[in-house]
Amino acid sequence: MEIERKFLIHTLPENLDSYPFQLLEQAYLCTEPVVRVRRSNDTYTLTYKSKGLMSREEYNLPLTAESYEHLKQKADGNIIRKKRFCIPLPDELTIELDLFDAPFEGLFLAEVEFATQEQALAFLPPDWFGEEVTWSTEYHNSALSRRAI
Repeated sequence: MEIERKFLIHTLPENLDSYPFQLLEQAYLCTEPVVRVRRSNDTYTLTYKSKGLMSREEYNLPLTAESYEHLKQKADGNIIRKKRFCIPLPDELTIELDLFDAPFEGLFLAEVEFATQEQALAFLPPDWFGEEVTWSTEYHNSALSRRAI
């Protein structure tokens, strides 16, 4: 089960370069239900996600680089590319801050994953977070993959 809250970011933290990051590329084979392939640095994954906003089922299976490239060619819509910074928070939480590449350059989203829905609902975001978009499908990566450019 994936339990997360998502926020738009308008001002990046000053010390962003001090945090570890991954380069992500992901393509969507299906958006209802969500079936995606992802490259994270040199790791390749096939992911299934059920419907939902703050909480939904998620299953990940490993792929080889070859199978990732093969499946990526079958994807519909935009390929999503982004740089993801991992910023630690108290209580063993982590902000995953995504800085999107073209065609979504300038879009910055932060996600925080939680162990329980109660923990998610009690979370107070840092001051530099913008408006919450957890309850909107507009900022799901699968929706971005379908967005006309």
